[in-house]
This record gives sequence, structure tokens and C-alpha cells, in this order.
Amino acid sequence: MKRHEPKLLAVLLSQRSNVFYLEHVRVLQKDDRVVYLTETGQNVEKFFNLPDKNTAFVLLGKGTSITDAAVRKLAESNVLVGFCGSGGSPLFGAMDIVFLPPQNEYRPTEYMQAWMRMWLDEAARVNIAKHFLTTRMEWTFDFWEEDGLHLSDDLYAKFDRAIRQSDTTGKLLSAEAAWAKGLYKSLAHHYKLEEFAREEGLRKQDTITARVNGFLDHGNYIAYGYAAAALHGLGISFALPVLHGKTRRGALVFDVADLVKDWLVMPLAFKHGTKRGADKVFRGALIDRAQKERVLDKLMTFMKEASRNNV
Repeated sequence: MKRHEPKLLAVLLSQRSNVFYLEHVRVLQKDDRVVYLTETGQNVEKFFNLPDKNTAFVLLGKGTSITDAAVRKLAESNVLVGFCGSGGSPLFGAMDIVFLPPQNEYRPTEYMQAWMRMWLDEAARVNIAKHFLTTRMEWTFDFWEEDGLHLSDDLYAKFDRAIRQSDTTGKLLSAEAAWAKGLYKSLAHHYKLEEFAREEGLRKQDTITARVNGFLDHGNYIAYGYAAAALHGLGISFALPVLHGKTRRGALVFDVADLVKDWLVMPLAFKHGTKRGADKVFRGALIDRAQKERVLDKLMTFMKEASRNNV
């Protein structure tokens, strides 16, 4: 009589430890496991295990392929799969990251229903948008202080005042743009990179500024992965944003990712970019920090409270 191995239980989504960014590999199922095969050009094939039960999302970059069996296995474990370009950048200049959310499992409906009720009320939607920006500001202040980075009291006060005084999404976005510009300026000054200018999608590494911009792009797409995993786990549609354009595909992912980009991605991008660090080292540092600060749990808790309480 054949003995059946006990089936492993998946780790609660908010507590999962692993995220993966893969390039130039084949992802497949082997002996009831998900593995990836590296392209070494040698006769000996090297397989690496991808622990699907403890993985939140997988980003597949340049030169990757995945079998239908592997996709099915990842879906069973509620793992989000994303497709992107080299270094976590968009596939094409004007194309956003593409995620494949698993659809074969039961997810809660209460958060989506509450979010939809709020979203249809313009005043409530603006109020939630203010809460997003206020939380983003507070988290950034706390983590920058913890990391020994200086955040100007004037910048904080101006953003806080602008949030409270704004009564439309357009005004909030203007305030957010000024805030982000101030953060870049502060980090550029801290790392003695006075000529820094933010340019998305450069895909160059010939200067320190270009390297920092590349790490910012790369880190942002990892943040999008965390945001997408949080929203998918709660059953909230990506298509119901409070700040980014309502006609933009997946815009709520960008709203949620912005909660952590200022303190998780920005400082590390400048730190590793100015040292001309390797992509792999930057990516590892970012994921380690995200795991240490329990980013996925943090985002899911925030979205639960925001949808339930309508702030």
C-alpha cells in the first residue's frame, strides 16, 4: 500500500517570508515542488527550490519561462506571479507591471464590499486619500529617524498642512509631488549627490545618478509586489484607487505601494547606488528590510482598518 506524505500547509499570507525576483531561469514543477532551473550553459542542470507555501509573490524578469504546472502549483498556494523587465523595470517604456492573481481559492468579500461603498462616495474617497498620505508621512518620519536620516521639520509641516487643507484629489497629488521632491532633495544632500534628478526608466548605470535611479525603479516594483499581494489577499480590486488615476489599470497597487516606498525603497536606493552596489545586493537588502519590518502584514493591516472604518 502506497504511503501518502502529509500535505504541507501554506503559511498565512501576511506572515510569508519569501519573495523572488528571477531572471534567465525556467520555472517548473518537479516531484510536487516548484523549482527553477538556471541557465549555466553546462551539461549539469542545477535546480533550486521555490518554497511556494511560504512565498508571497514571484517577479519573473528577462529571459524567464514558466510551465502551466508550475503556475497551477503556485496558484494552489496563493502565490502572486508578476511579469516585468530587466531589474524589475517595466516590460516596455509605457507598460506597467503585469500580475496574475490566483483565482482558485476563497478570499474574504467584506473588505471589497466596504471599499466599494467608500469608493463610490467622492467625499469619503478624498478622506481616505488624506489618510493614505498622512500615514505615509508618519511612517516615513519614524523610519527615517530610526535610520539616522534628517527629515526637515518644514517639509513635514508643509505636507501635513497641505493634506489637511486639500479638498480634491488634484490638490492632494500636488502636495504629494512637493513632498516626494523634498525627500529626493534631502537624500541627495545626505549622500552628497547634489546634481541628482529623478528620471524613471533610464535603464542606465553609467553614472551614480543613473544607478540610483535604476535602484529606485527596481525597488518600486518590489514594493508593487507587496502591495498587490496585500490587496489580493484581502480580495480588494486593484482597479479602485483613491489617488492615482481612476482609468489606470491596477492604480490601487500604486497607492498602497506609496505607503512604503519613501522609507523602504528611497534610502536603500541612494545608499547602494552611491556605493555602486550590485543589483543583487540591493535587492537582498530591500527584501531583508521588508521582512524585518513585516511590510506585507503592515500593508494588510492598514487596508483592513481603512476599508472597515472608512477613516
